[in-house]
This record gives sequence, structure tokens and C-alpha cells, in this order.
Amino acid sequence: MTEWIDVIDQTALAEGENIVIDVDGTDVAIFNIAGEFYAIEDVCTHDGAEIASGELEGDEIICPRHGARFCVKTGAVKCAPAYEAIATFPVRVEQGKVQVKDYR
Repeated sequence: MTEWIDVIDQTALAEGENIVIDVDGTDVAIFNIAGEFYAIEDVCTHDGAEIASGELEGDEIICPRHGARFCVKTGAVKCAPAYEAIATFPVRVEQGKVQVKDYR
């Protein structure tokens, strides 16, 4: 069953910030980029390490361990050493709450 899960208040995350939350046992990083919210699994596909603590440049997150880059909006790889995209989650804002869709 898929369901929308409230994760944070819309005003709780400033532009350019992220937060990691647990969605049914999966760490998910929620990003605020230019007032829009995006969600990716908090794992670098290169070596399995967390990625949310990396530097955010525009809409790209840079892995703090080896420098792989991923598009936060799509999960696409932008720079090696990673070659596999990061899983993304649907996000919406409803009644001031940022929600992530748990589809697993």
C-alpha cells in the first residue's frame, strides 16, 4: 500500500537545507531548493555511505566521501565515481506539511 507521510512543517526547512527522516525503515533526505521540496534516499550508490551531509550546489548533492554528484530533483548521477542513480520519493505540500509518498 502506498501512502503519504507527514515529515515536517513546510516552514521548518530553510532554503538550501535538508533533513534526514526515517520512512518505513529507509533514511530519506528531504531538501528545500528554491522553495521546492525534493526527497532522495540518503545513500550514495557508489559505496553505500550517507550523502545528506555533503555539500549542496544548486540542485546537486556532492558525496562527502568520494565526490560523486547526484541531482537532488531526479536522483541522476552527475559525476563519477557513482554510476547508479539514487532512489527518489514523490513529495508534496498539503496544509502546510511536507509529505513523502512511501511506495515500498
